[in-house]
Amino acid sequence: MFDYTSITPGSVTADLEATIGGADALLDELVVVEGPRTMENTGEPFLEVSRRMAGLYGRGPFLSQAHPDLAVREAARLASERLAEWGIRTQFRRDLYRAFADLAAGLGTDLDPETRRWVDHELRDLRLAGHELDDAARTELEELNQRLAELGIRFQQNLAENADTLDVPVEDLVGLDEAIVAGLVDGEAPGTKRVTMRYPDVVPALGGVRKRSVRLALSTMFNSRCVGENRGILEEAISIRLRIARLFGLPTWAHHRMQTKMADGPEAVFEFYEGLVPALTEKAREELAVLERLLVADGETPPLRRHDLRYYDEQLRRTEYGVDQQAVAAYFPLESTMDGLLDLCAEVFGLGFRVVEGAATWHPDAVLHEVTDAADGRVIGHFFADLFPREGKYGHAAAFPLLPAHEGRDGWVSPVTAFLCNFPRPTADRPSLLRHDDVVTLFHEFGHVLHMTLSQARIPRFSGASTEWDFVEAPSQIMEHWCWSPEILTRISRHHLTGEPIPDGLVTQLTASRDVNRALFALRQVSLGMIDLNYHGVEGIPDLDAGLADAEAVGLVLSDDGSFMPATFGHLFGYDAGYYGYLWAEVFGDDMFSVFAEAGLTDPDVGRRYRATILEPNGTKDAADLLADFLGREPSNEAFLRKLGIG
Repeated sequence: MFDYTSITPGSVTADLEATIGGADALLDELVVVEGPRTMENTGEPFLEVSRRMAGLYGRGPFLSQAHPDLAVREAARLASERLAEWGIRTQFRRDLYRAFADLAAGLGTDLDPETRRWVDHELRDLRLAGHELDDAARTELEELNQRLAELGIRFQQNLAENADTLDVPVEDLVGLDEAIVAGLVDGEAPGTKRVTMRYPDVVPALGGVRKRSVRLALSTMFNSRCVGENRGILEEAISIRLRIARLFGLPTWAHHRMQTKMADGPEAVFEFYEGLVPALTEKAREELAVLERLLVADGETPPLRRHDLRYYDEQLRRTEYGVDQQAVAAYFPLESTMDGLLDLCAEVFGLGFRVVEGAATWHPDAVLHEVTDAADGRVIGHFFADLFPREGKYGHAAAFPLLPAHEGRDGWVSPVTAFLCNFPRPTADRPSLLRHDDVVTLFHEFGHVLHMTLSQARIPRFSGASTEWDFVEAPSQIMEHWCWSPEILTRISRHHLTGEPIPDGLVTQLTASRDVNRALFALRQVSLGMIDLNYHGVEGIPDLDAGLADAEAVGLVLSDDGSFMPATFGHLFGYDAGYYGYLWAEVFGDDMFSVFAEAGLTDPDVGRRYRATILEPNGTKDAADLLADFLGREPSNEAFLRKLGIG
């Protein structure tokens, strides 16, 4: 296990340069081999490079998202840029392409399926690097990709380092839970509290503060983070992406990016949305009318806007279903909820978990867990859970493969994963209490952890949740279903004072409220996907404001705060031309969960089959084949449509 306490800015840089230097030396030797290309003289050295590089991200660049020391984060950010630059430079090596193309052409039919898939995918990626373009186009492509990598890192770093706050008079925070108000630091002026733009501060405030003007101010600031820096970065990135697509003779960046995804082009995604939007819109208009009646009853003027949606959604859940999110949170202290999640996974998937005491982590909040196979006790892998907000840390929730599982030269290398969340930090008199949407986030991210931890892929590129990008969310989407089951909610809940499980009545109200505004929130997902496609799936340089307005109109609930949300939309780097994958993958997650629903939510036979056919193979098969292996049939959208009440 890597010693994160030994990290310094200098060690991050030194490790990076040494690892890259060793990899380059291997590649330089590989390309000058004489005679016929074989797995022994070309394939194996190339695989060794991927093995050496496999853990580098977790030892350095990852720390730009998590380390408490600004100097380390900056060194890690620079290391991330350097690693991205090395990857681009390596892909653009003509001598490497020729060597690998010769290898692929000369290999026989006796390769095992995973190795054959690896050869095919590596050759595909090298072709996508432009090796079949002319020299001038290839040189331009390399420069564009390097610039694009730099822009992505800066965009995300700006969001991570954002320190915007709003000081609000205490009397204007009426409606927000008193314990949350008490947990806010004092503002500069007497009688004020400071609300940061971190999720544990701003999200409860948008859902609880009664005063509309305060919600508007919070929403404006939240959706204007980094606009001065990030709008320009986004504009340049979109222009570069379109130019790259044109170099390959393709009309849009989406056509270029989707060559490696389940969807074969933006047309398939637009068709997917068209099959949902009319029915969703009809239902969402009914939901919106109910919320606007609550708005009018408060003496406010319609229409309902973005800064109103979460507040009136919570009011409806509280008044019509008796669901008070703070009352629900009392039954979900983080520690016992985490224990409940792990117990559930142990039972269903045949696993064991234990906390590793005294682990050398990057911060005391990061807790290391060991994962074992219940059948034989062997260690499968480890994961870090870093779950509370702090300055400079990644501001949302995500899982990161620090060391992907793979077959090393000296034996099996077990994986190490980290997942970062931003749940309420415990106080002197109260533990961290999770709202139900926090519980859903916890389960969702742990789905990624399981996917990364249980991988049995021998080759690094197929490990660490390395399926097609529009399927990668399915193993996390499926986990969310357990958060709506009365059986599971009762099982994992413990009141932080009494230890009692959540009452049946509250569970009934909570699960019934799942259907509240479901169409509105599904349209919100479509709207976010449309922002992405309006920027990346249409020909020509897009008008960013017009593309945003068009997409927001699909979601029905508009903003009137003059903000520019895409400057805060981190998924436009990494999920660019791919945000549709969340809803796309939800279809498959719902279909897979229907198997659990039929057999029993904790049926260990289904759980072991899911582990063996979806999680362990990881990227060694096409996602469509993984689904067919688990389902025993072709995938269907019926479960998804039933859940939304439109099928």
